[in-house]
Amino acid sequence: MKAMIMLITGGVKAGKSRRALAVALERWPGAIAFVATAEALDGEMESRIRRHQEERAALGGSGRFTTIEEPLELDKALVQAGGFAVVDCLPMWVNNRMYYKREQDFLPILERAVKAMGNCIVVSNETGLGNIPFDEDVRRYNTLLAHANRIIAAAADSVECMIAGIPLKVK
Repeated sequence: MKAMIMLITGGVKAGKSRRALAVALERWPGAIAFVATAEALDGEMESRIRRHQEERAALGGSGRFTTIEEPLELDKALVQAGGFAVVDCLPMWVNNRMYYKREQDFLPILERAVKAMGNCIVVSNETGLGNIPFDEDVRRYNTLLAHANRIIAAAADSVECMIAGIPLKVK
């Protein structure tokens, strides 16, 4: 079976993560690595992470998903993941690179991550559908995320955009 890279993008809370899990479980037998990029830095993130963990357990049962928590070194996490991986999510990875002042190696890590992808589904947020933010940091974040989305979309075999829980085929 040829390796498949898929990018699932869309707005916040559009159903991207649920779609990624469903596609992975439908297409891939056995264990699936779940590369989690978020960190529980506050109560809200703790709650969001817990909901995602419960969702994976409910969908995959015991043994289907192995979580790899990696906020910065996406390339190394994908090497560790092996053949089947869901990356959730690219926006948090970009956020972490900025938060920890690690933007200087953003592009090399992203390029190595794409090379390390076997069967991989990447969850991201779509940028550029709104206004141009006033804040310089938010503009820089949007620019980095849009760049990452374009690189992964170019490497992907398929791209979907989630709108209100409905997947729209882009590529």
